[in-house]
Amino acid sequence: MDYAFTDAHEQIRENVSRLCAQFDDTYWLKKDKYGGFPEDFYRAIADAGWLGVAMPEEFGGAGLGVTEAALVMQTVAESGAALQGASAIHLNVFGPNPIVVFGTEEQKRRMLPPIIQGKVKGCFAVTEPNAGLNTTSLTTRAERNGNGYIVHGHKVWT
Repeated sequence: MDYAFTDAHEQIRENVSRLCAQFDDTYWLKKDKYGGFPEDFYRAIADAGWLGVAMPEEFGGAGLGVTEAALVMQTVAESGAALQGASAIHLNVFGPNPIVVFGTEEQKRRMLPPIIQGKVKGCFAVTEPNAGLNTTSLTTRAERNGNGYIVHGHKVWT
């Protein structure tokens, strides 16, 4: 198997790198020091179409794959944005895949375009009281019971 970047991959890296260059070390240091969501960075990524890199074209995405999405994330992190920049966009890049795979057509039409356009931000929370951030220690499970499920465990809704 050839693991070399294709010309298309190199183009993705160059374009994302050029966009990220607008947000220099001073920008990220200020975000580190004072906090706050990097809204202008997020907006630039969304406006350039990178939030939808792996989303279907019919909903406004680029229709590419997880490899291309991973290249976007790697390039963002390498730019000096590090995990702060990558974390600001990763859930919108990867998180909607269950909607793509399992959602109804109505859900896809309603949910995917605003996520891809950056009008809606995805989030993730571990909602078990004893798990902390260690998702491998989640114990809640659902057991099918006829047409429904019985949930065993504890959830805390945030």
